[in-house]
Amino acid sequence: MENFFSTLKIELVYRRSWRTRDEAENAISGYIDGFYNTERIQKDLGWLSPDEYEAAWHTAQTEPTTIPASPAGAR
Repeated sequence: MENFFSTLKIELVYRRSWRTRDEAENAISGYIDGFYNTERIQKDLGWLSPDEYEAAWHTAQTEPTTIPASPAGAR
């Protein structure tokens, strides 16, 4: 957490000044919103952990595939 506040101060606070407290709060809120990754990988993985997803993927790859039987009379 200390590293985050240090980065915030170095990249934003020490580089400019604001006329009002509201301007400063908006700038800091914008920095924080842009700093964090708002997309979660779990959603794309079907809410599985990366290890669970990878294990399921490998299982699907190693299962033998079945070849559908050709329709009767087709050659």
